[in-house]
Amino acid sequence: MTDSVGEGPEIVNAAGQGAVVLVCEHASNAIPAAFAGLGLAPGDEASHAAWDPGALGVARAMAAALDAPLVAATVSRLVHDCNRPGGSPGAMPPLTETIAIPGNRDLTRADRADRARRYYAPFRDALEAVLAARPGAALVTVHSFTPIWHGVPRAVEIGILHDADARLADAMLVAAPFRTGHVVARNEPYGPQDGVTHTLREHGVGKGRLNVMLEIRNDLIAGDAAQARMGVMLAGLVTAALAGLGQGAAP
Repeated sequence: MTDSVGEGPEIVNAAGQGAVVLVCEHASNAIPAAFAGLGLAPGDEASHAAWDPGALGVARAMAAALDAPLVAATVSRLVHDCNRPGGSPGAMPPLTETIAIPGNRDLTRADRADRARRYYAPFRDALEAVLAARPGAALVTVHSFTPIWHGVPRAVEIGILHDADARLADAMLVAAPFRTGHVVARNEPYGPQDGVTHTLREHGVGKGRLNVMLEIRNDLIAGDAAQARMGVMLAGLVTAALAGLGQGAAP
C-alpha cells in the first residue's frame, strides 16, 4: 500500500520512434492508501494476483531495444484491471485463484464507475494518444503468469496470444524456433475465451493495427538480469516477425 500512487500511467521512452508501442497493464502492485490494501492478507499484495511480477522489467528492456514507447499502469490490477473493460465486474475481482480481495466485494455500479474514471480512463486515453501519434506501429502487450495455477504446473514458458487478428502472432510463432529455445505456444496459458485480449481488441483489432499479447512464465524473469535477457530476446522476435510482414520501418 502506498500514499503516492498516481492515477495515470507511466510513459517510458515517450519519444521513441520504433515500429512498436508497448503496453504493460499489470506493471504495478501499488494500492492507493484510500483502499486500505483492499483487505488483502499479508503478502498477497506481492503475489501474481496483484500484478504481473517481472513484466515491467521485460517491457522496459524491450522499449530500449526497440526504441519503443511503453505505457505502464501505476496501480494494481486489483484496483482496476486495465486489460478489462472500464468499470466491468471482471476489472475488480473479489477472488483471484485462491486469493480473496475483500475490498472488491459488493461493489456498487457507482463504485466501479468511480474506479474506472480514476484509473482506467487515464490509462486508456494515454495509450490512445501514444498510438494516434504512431499510426503504423504495432501494439505489443507484455504480461507474466504464475508457473502453477490451481495446483497444476504449466509447461508453456512463453505464450503468444491473439484475438481475431492473428497476423503478428502467426509471424512470431514462425520465427520463434529460430529465436528462442523456450517452450512457446499459441494462446496459452490463456486465450481470448478468458477475456484477456481487451487491450488488443480495443486498440488493435478494431483499428486494423498489428497486435499481439506476450505472456512469460514468471519464474523465468525473477531478477533484473533475467528480465533484461528476456526483453532483448523478445524484442528480436518481434523485430523478426515484423520484418516477415514487411513492417520493419518506423511508423
